Amino acid sequence: MSLVLPYPYLLFLADAQTPSDAKTAFGLRDWAADRVLGEFALPDCKVTLGLPVLSPEEAQAQGARALVIGVAVDGGGLSDAWIPALVQALEAGLDIVSGMHAALGDIPVLRSAAARLGRRLIDVRRPPAGLPVGTGRKRSGKRLLTVGTDCALGKKYTALALARAFAARGLDADFRATGQTGILIAGSGLPMDAVVADFVAGAAESLSPDAAADHWDVIEGQGSLFHPAYAGVSLGLLHGSQPDVIVVCHKVGRDRMSGYPDFAVPSLAEAIETHLLMARRTNPAVRCAGISLNTARLSPTEAAAVLHDEGVRLGLPCADPIRGGAEFERLVDACLSA
Repeated sequence: MSLVLPYPYLLFLADAQTPSDAKTAFGLRDWAADRVLGEFALPDCKVTLGLPVLSPEEAQAQGARALVIGVAVDGGGLSDAWIPALVQALEAGLDIVSGMHAALGDIPVLRSAAARLGRRLIDVRRPPAGLPVGTGRKRSGKRLLTVGTDCALGKKYTALALARAFAARGLDADFRATGQTGILIAGSGLPMDAVVADFVAGAAESLSPDAAADHWDVIEGQGSLFHPAYAGVSLGLLHGSQPDVIVVCHKVGRDRMSGYPDFAVPSLAEAIETHLLMARRTNPAVRCAGISLNTARLSPTEAAAVLHDEGVRLGLPCADPIRGGAEFERLVDACLSA
């Protein structure tokens, strides 16, 4: 599923209250900076990307071609409060790109404005027709899947960092996007949480087909096996990806599921054990190469201590891919070891 998207982008933060609300915008800022001009938000937004603040008219004058909805809210709907700003973008000469579940063209005001102005409404969270059910058949090539103790804690960033590290070592490696932000970054992928449940495993097989023996597909994880709402897509992706290697992702200090405070986050040991147990259904030889820790809220000294202590405790390489360093290189080594 390859996309040809109009860029540069103006990133729309809407009325985001926390950085996690705007994870799509942050992902594009961090991994596709060459395609981003600035940010645009509603007055009650409490989040900033640290980019130039531009109106749609200013962005279009500077060369922007599309406004990207940079927020990801529960349920994937578009708020009525956003519609005037989206119409403003269309009238300024920008197309609109969305990764939400709700289709832009299903909103009459946007549909009529786009038709009147000759602008495009582009939804990236639309899986292609004709996806197969999973077969469980062993495929050639090598696969790594990032998995997590919870949602929104670094699976995409870890996969992107590992794919880049593999390529830097001269390996043939592809980042395989499974969510809207990853698809916008990569320009291709499959939105796994928009696939009908029976076809998730088959979609994962299609995303990572047979390849050369030394080729790596680094697959972006989704959700969490432990999440009361999103575990289904995680399991289908795990089975269909047939990973040879998993890297377990966790955010330091998070002990309750995001948005579900009645549910505890599992320990890393439990997460490793559970993911390996489930993954062995389609690849009995799967192994855990290490841990990716999100230490964004820690000082460098605190982060170094946590990475060292957790690595010793679990007997696995433990790194923060964003901080990089020797710990991350050891994680990369472990991923590539036979």
